Amino acid sequence: MELNYQHEGSGHPLIILHGLFGMLDNWVSISRKLAAKHSIYAVDQRNHGRSRRHEIFNYHAMVDDLLEFMEALELESAYLLGHSMGGKTAMQFSFDYPEKVDKLIVADISPDEYNHKHDKLIEAMLSVDLSKHNSRSEVDKDLKEKIDNPRIRQFLLKNLYWKDRSSLGWKANLEVIHENLPEIFRALDSEKPFEKPALFIRGADSPYITDVHVPRIEELFPNFKIETIDDASHWLHAEKPDEFLKIVESFLEK
Repeated sequence: MELNYQHEGSGHPLIILHGLFGMLDNWVSISRKLAAKHSIYAVDQRNHGRSRRHEIFNYHAMVDDLLEFMEALELESAYLLGHSMGGKTAMQFSFDYPEKVDKLIVADISPDEYNHKHDKLIEAMLSVDLSKHNSRSEVDKDLKEKIDNPRIRQFLLKNLYWKDRSSLGWKANLEVIHENLPEIFRALDSEKPFEKPALFIRGADSPYITDVHVPRIEELFPNFKIETIDDASHWLHAEKPDEFLKIVESFLEK
């Protein structure tokens, strides 16, 4: 599948993969700063952003998309940076095509299985009758009845767009994502570990990478390093961009 992407900068390729309900727009600021030393490719994964929709939605499909993307742009290898779902896509790609991954950076996710709690988020988004709303603030007010966290609502509202001058829509393919949530939150495995350098960055306030997850990370990524950003949650790159960038750049320069 052809993926929507933005490219800037020059140097060794670095591909950025967003998380669930995200899009490349979430990474514009970080992409621009990293582009000072690298050739940055920020992509929209399938069923997200401006990339195409498809009823098949799993990591094998997203790995195939990434392989097709690299081949189309004649990228023999690249650094991979993925957050959450994008981190799992990057991990699976590193298992399947290790020769194409020079260094791996995973933001706040492990290869383990997670108990997903996103059904309520998707159901809340689907319950909004967008035909009755003419602004983001109106949709926010509607969502507030079911999602009380303002930070989560603002993140989800970035998926809103104008289909035409009078009607709003969701960029993310919510129905297909909803159906495939168990697949997105499943554990990853590989008969052969990824031996190249791998960096895992976690938020100190996030439950997605804790000491419980470290043994599995070490097993599958023996050449790994973990960095922790204080006072940061799962969206550590948005909350602490300067700290996040410093860690990423230091890892890539070594």
